[in-house]
Amino acid sequence: MQRVKVYIPMDSAAVAMGANELVAPIQKMALAQDISIEIIRNGSRGLLWLEPLVEIETPKGRMGYGPVTLEDLPGLFNAGWLSGHDHPLSQGITDDIPYLKNQERLTFKRVGIINPLSIQDYASHGGWQGLEKALTLNDEAIINTITKSGLRGRGGAAFPTGIKWNTVRQAQDQQKYIVANADEGDSGTFSDRILMEGDPFSLIEGMIIAGLAVNASKGYIYVRSEYPIAIETLQKAVDIATGHHYLGSNILGSGFSFELEVRKGAGAYICGEETALLESLEGKRGVIRYKPPLPAIKGFMGMPTVVNNVVSLATVPVILAQGADFYKNFGSGKSYGTLAFQLAGNIKRGGLVEKAFGVSLKELLYDYGGGSEDGLALKAVQVGGPLGAYLSEKEWDIPLDYEAYSQIGAMVGHGGIVAFSENTDMAEMAEYAMAFCAHESCGKCTPCRIGSKRGVETIVKIRQGIQTQENLALLEELCDTMIAGSLCALGGMAPYPVMSAVNKYPQDFRKEKVQL
Repeated sequence: MQRVKVYIPMDSAAVAMGANELVAPIQKMALAQDISIEIIRNGSRGLLWLEPLVEIETPKGRMGYGPVTLEDLPGLFNAGWLSGHDHPLSQGITDDIPYLKNQERLTFKRVGIINPLSIQDYASHGGWQGLEKALTLNDEAIINTITKSGLRGRGGAAFPTGIKWNTVRQAQDQQKYIVANADEGDSGTFSDRILMEGDPFSLIEGMIIAGLAVNASKGYIYVRSEYPIAIETLQKAVDIATGHHYLGSNILGSGFSFELEVRKGAGAYICGEETALLESLEGKRGVIRYKPPLPAIKGFMGMPTVVNNVVSLATVPVILAQGADFYKNFGSGKSYGTLAFQLAGNIKRGGLVEKAFGVSLKELLYDYGGGSEDGLALKAVQVGGPLGAYLSEKEWDIPLDYEAYSQIGAMVGHGGIVAFSENTDMAEMAEYAMAFCAHESCGKCTPCRIGSKRGVETIVKIRQGIQTQENLALLEELCDTMIAGSLCALGGMAPYPVMSAVNKYPQDFRKEKVQL
């Protein structure tokens, strides 16, 4: 009798919702019905409102059921879910769920489908094809392919990946490094985590290709300490890849050697900035460095270093395998390829949506997100993390691409999208944004260290109705100073959400003085 394959996610979001507690009871109940099953721990499909989403392999395809709780199991077994039968929790064939079906999954095409730690599963779904192609090319040809594809950094800065790699390639130093920035600290972002937990070999493959391109022999994955499952999964994946000669000496008999190490981050938001990350990676306090020199010239341990985001590196194998033109065919304007948008906040269907650049915020919020969770009208959306501007409804039809958003004083960033409904006080959100900067500042430069504290104090006065006009003018001057004088994006961009809230929701900042 053929065993029934049951997929239970081991992704952090699913585990937080009780996925691990389902494993033993499902095994026990299947045994009681004399049904042979094989439980596979996969990553998340990204439909986070349905987690834990348990899938059953059937002749028609994988049937999804979710969100599944312990209390649901007796009813599911009685309904015959192991044969794909109907139940109120049934979502039908998982691949046919509109939320998934209407995406353009390139980087995340394997996530939720494969066993993350099966190197055979990875290979059977297109893994290692990019590396195999790269091994037939010289370093210049690899970089030309990446450059031609138009791939830009997916961590927020959107710097052209090919230019960064070429700078490191041309450096004459004997030792060079590849560093994956997995310090995903922006609010409302989780694409790096989902990828690391659901398809770690794609990141590893991308880093090997980057090493080939710039002649680097060592790589580090710097993962935030709040991601224990990702850290454990990555470490196991590195060990497995090493055992199969994809890492270590003489990779696949090519003569190229590349070692990879997983490092746990120090737990500070500022370590998401590449130079502060390098300081932390070297065992020092996470404080930003002056630039120049750039990390591509003088990075980890003073050597030329490629620092790229997780999704950036995990996209590299797709480009090498399919070609630059294939990847460049997706997107809008000068924003090529896809981005994993992450829906969070007051939204009915939160999760990960990989779409080509050019999709509108309105489409993501309503066609995918289903509108607000509380049923109220949406009022504001913050795009790009805690340093991103708040966008009002009249801006939700603008195509999501780097240039279009830059023109309206916003940023796409890491693709995080946090929705707020009509009962949100935007003055309170402005205070929170500035307080976040004050809390997370590394303290190296005065505009950020002191300016953020004075900014919080000024917003508090505005919210209390104290000399509102004067303090609004003072806040604007203070924000200008922070933008012009801060050493990094934390202080330089913290004013973006503050001033966008002031300019787009002025009614929330003009209140009568509170009588104490």
